[in-house]
Amino acid sequence: METAEDISCQELVELVTDYFEGALSPEDHARFEEHAAVCRGCKAYLHQMRETIRVVGRLERAHVSPEAEQALREAFRSFRSDR
Repeated sequence: METAEDISCQELVELVTDYFEGALSPEDHARFEEHAAVCRGCKAYLHQMRETIRVVGRLERAHVSPEAEQALREAFRSFRSDR
């Protein structure tokens, strides 16, 4: 059962970028880590995100073909227009 201080899995996903950037308040950071320590699914999600950052963090623009760049731009435009 969650209490007012608990963080949900959905909230963890929504806060993951701020967590990795060190932008969470000390209270939210503690709540985030407490949840991740006991939730198997969120622990796996954080591992996947860390691996993605590790791999993609080394991706340079020269490694992306013009076609792939165009496809990404179109996908982002479509995502924004759907909202």
